[in-house]
Amino acid sequence: MTAMLEISDLHVAYGQVEAVRGVSLSLQRGQIVSVIGPNGAGKTTLLAAAMGLLPSTGTLRFEGEDLAGLDVEARVERGICLVPERRELFGAMTVLDNLQLGAYSKRLAGSAMRQRLDAVYARFPRLAERRAQRAETLSGGERQMLAVGRALMAAPRLLMLDEPSLGLAPLIVQEILAIVRELRKEGVSILLIEQNARAALDSSDHGYVLETGEIALAGPSHELASDPRVQATYLGSGVHDD
Repeated sequence: MTAMLEISDLHVAYGQVEAVRGVSLSLQRGQIVSVIGPNGAGKTTLLAAAMGLLPSTGTLRFEGEDLAGLDVEARVERGICLVPERRELFGAMTVLDNLQLGAYSKRLAGSAMRQRLDAVYARFPRLAERRAQRAETLSGGERQMLAVGRALMAAPRLLMLDEPSLGLAPLIVQEILAIVRELRKEGVSILLIEQNARAALDSSDHGYVLETGEIALAGPSHELASDPRVQATYLGSGVHDD
């Protein structure tokens, strides 16, 4: 079976510093795959390269197609969307305006735009209530919902989430991850980058541990969650035997 996303021997450098070294991972259609690891491990860099925001070497394939030479807009048109770590909302614009911008690549208008908006509002009722508010006035959880909703306006088949739990209260984190699992049930595949290892592994099918730019461990999420090294380093339990 052809993987939805296949990354092979990926290298990304900032000048002379190689932030990602020889990373390989794959994601099958309908999966949630998580990448966990400490700050500075290269997780955000990995997503930025997959989205085409950073130059890289190695192979990136989406549904068998080589992504080399395709810019960000072309990748979005093929069904790949990224929700960045800092959400990157347009704070002075309304919730509605931010959502409409998310559909820009699809050139939606009229009834098609209304249908897409209605679908996002049905998933995030709070956005419907605040559609006329400026994005900068929203709470942290509402901003994350808006960032995800904006990505959904492009009808992605692969949604890449960079630290969706960042700065959010535990109950809001649970709500966001429940929405992620619902999206998987509806056919959206998810690549989830998270520092909250427990939340990530509880929500995903397969996981990777990224440390200092390299894959240190990989396997089914439930197996990683019971691995003594993962428990000691990322889950706050167990004994780490060096």
